[in-house]
Amino acid sequence: MPAYRPPRLLIIPGLHDSGPAHWQTWLQAQFRDARRVRQHDFSQPDLLRWAERIRSTIDHAGPGEWIAVAHSFGTLALARHLQDQLDSPIRQALLVAPAEPDKFGLAALLPQQRLRVPSTLIASESDPWMSAQSAQRWARRWGSNYSNLGRVGHINTEAGFGPFPLAKRWVESALARAAREQRPAQASFQEWSFAV
Repeated sequence: MPAYRPPRLLIIPGLHDSGPAHWQTWLQAQFRDARRVRQHDFSQPDLLRWAERIRSTIDHAGPGEWIAVAHSFGTLALARHLQDQLDSPIRQALLVAPAEPDKFGLAALLPQQRLRVPSTLIASESDPWMSAQSAQRWARRWGSNYSNLGRVGHINTEAGFGPFPLAKRWVESALARAAREQRPAQASFQEWSFAV
């Protein structure tokens, strides 16, 4: 039986990427095997191309599971990826400050039901890209745990988010959950090995 390999962290930025002072860049640096989805053109919000880029990034990284952390337009691309790729190795998703699909005319291209992986959506009362009410509606639709941080803007560099310990704690919790879920399978295999 191969040794257990913990899921890796997949960072999915939004429009114009996440710069060096952005919390996603900080979070990526906290996990040595983290990967970042790099779009061909971060200034063009093309949902289908961005979702495809998530798939190709995962494919090029080799086998294994992932925990995805997306921001802004990246959250929409991740939702679409999960709809398109039923065998995606992403096992859990954090959706931070989603962009409003209606601003881009994309609502009909997004999942209208529960995402197929556990997810958490973090929103803000004063986000110019999506109202808290809309964020709550999408969280309900996608079956996501919902958290509103209050009046904190778009949860980006301009809003004062460099280090974002809440996101790191969420990733650590997701990794711990993955390890717990793996343990019973390992234990039963060892018991079977000793019984033979």
